[in-house]
Amino acid sequence: MLPLYFVTILLWLGCAESKAVFAHFMVGNTEHYGDADFSREISLAQQAHIDAFALNFAYGEKTNDLSLPVIFNVANRLGFKLFFSFDYAGNGSWPQSDVIQLIERYASEPSYFRHEGTKPLVSTFEGPKAAEDWHLIKERTGCFFMPSWSSLGAKKALRPGVADGLFSWAGWPEGPNSMDTVIDQSYREFLNGKPYMMPVSPWFYTNLPGYNKNWLWRGDNLWYDRWVTVFDLQPEYVQIISWNDFGESHYIGPLNDKAYVAFDVGRAPFNYVKNMPHDGWRLFLPYLIDMYKSDIATITEEGVVGWYRRTPGSACAAGGTVGNTAAQLQLEMPASMLAQDMVFVSALLTKNALLTVTIGGKLSTASWSVIPPDGIGLYHAAVPFDGRTGDVKIRLLRDGNAALEFTGASITGSCPEGIQNWNAWVGSASKSTTPTVPTKRVSELKCQKGWSKDAHNLMCSFTCRHGYCPPGPCTCSWLGTAAKFEDPPVGLIGFPGPGMLCDYLGLCSFACDNGFCPAPYCFPDPSLEGKCVIPVDPPEVEEDDDDDNKYDNDDLIWIDPKIWDMDQPRVTCQPPCCYRLRLIGVSANADTD
Repeated sequence: MLPLYFVTILLWLGCAESKAVFAHFMVGNTEHYGDADFSREISLAQQAHIDAFALNFAYGEKTNDLSLPVIFNVANRLGFKLFFSFDYAGNGSWPQSDVIQLIERYASEPSYFRHEGTKPLVSTFEGPKAAEDWHLIKERTGCFFMPSWSSLGAKKALRPGVADGLFSWAGWPEGPNSMDTVIDQSYREFLNGKPYMMPVSPWFYTNLPGYNKNWLWRGDNLWYDRWVTVFDLQPEYVQIISWNDFGESHYIGPLNDKAYVAFDVGRAPFNYVKNMPHDGWRLFLPYLIDMYKSDIATITEEGVVGWYRRTPGSACAAGGTVGNTAAQLQLEMPASMLAQDMVFVSALLTKNALLTVTIGGKLSTASWSVIPPDGIGLYHAAVPFDGRTGDVKIRLLRDGNAALEFTGASITGSCPEGIQNWNAWVGSASKSTTPTVPTKRVSELKCQKGWSKDAHNLMCSFTCRHGYCPPGPCTCSWLGTAAKFEDPPVGLIGFPGPGMLCDYLGLCSFACDNGFCPAPYCFPDPSLEGKCVIPVDPPEVEEDDDDDNKYDNDDLIWIDPKIWDMDQPRVTCQPPCCYRLRLIGVSANADTD
């Protein structure tokens, strides 16, 4: 009989037959683009080894007729791929006939991306209420349909029976946390072998009152972390969010003065992307994408990338920006609680180098938090501001000499616009090197460090360090060489403790078998077999078409139960709204008014 943890590994290990990496491209930002603009953008994407743009466009936008013919002509000429991502949130639902017409018009273009080389790939941004439309759309066009109905989650998104796979928009962590794999694993489990398109994004900050948007999610280490997760989970597709969504600050494409329409329409208090390049985030994409798609890559250029915000979080007024958003049923908190005052550094190297970060002339020597196997591959570190302001200089030293260096934009204690710019500035440097191949393929890498943001963390810290890091309960943060046990397995069969969730099954089985069986999470007690707790889905809010209904789904605000850990819990909402509070650890006799 196989140990339970080994069976679990077999269930979630898997390799897609044909992989591709896409970038989310906002057609609505291209009103003033011409052939040369599209040629430049596509050429840069090709240099980054991106396979296709996912063309996002809303119903009725004038750029649909203006830009689509041009970008397809350019893509045909340059040998690049494109596919449609119909935006159902921007201007409402798409008429079924218009969707059919557009797919029939463009799917025959040589540049249109086809799933497994046969069916034209089509996605959406939201639009689950139009799910029934897609039965006829698929029949008429033969498309392979992978929508992002992330507002529903994977389980409900699959209920209409029309999706061939799913794209998740959940690319950012909630609260002051790193990004975990809970949602990714939920999609993988419910898809049950159908293709998963995984989101990868470096940042998120938006301040567009005209769209009722003013929040951030933690970026920080996210760009590095998500590529580790890509290597670990091996999804069928990856979609980078985004290439040119300047209004949400997660662009990896070039700055372009022609593309800032969102700041006017969205009534932004200032243009928070001007002089804030993100090109450096593309520097390592050829290596990362090749490693993901081909299991190995060759390093021909060493490089270093650094990114940071240009003002400490407490330096200026927040501009009304909050961390998290109640619009997605999240507990809002001060933005400064999420955005860390640090310089984040990744380096692609053929051998180790000493990292130094100087801010305002004050130098600090940093330790890499991640070092690749045998020193060949991607390194990562985060260096605190420590109250320093001034020019930022990042250097990599070998034998006391600079192997790579660049000077970035200054960190300052003042804000020209009077409020915080929560966007990131990104810089980089690179140089050619003797072609070098990592000593391990991606498929040979094992987790050597992992974590969880809840009670699983004790277990995940142990099991991930030794190569067993099941996604969902755990998140692997460092792929390399797993620690070896000094002693052979002890043969102890562990079970989740009383009241523990069933996702402890594999963790307890692995840990107890290797001499780590901590109460109250795990016990070597056979009487506990089959008694773990299966999580219950949260209650679904039934939609009501009655116009007299006092609250609709958007008015129902779910409050994180962690507020009860506060001395004085306080929540707010914009009326009319309805709170739904879940009391945690309150006795039957407690006063809950």
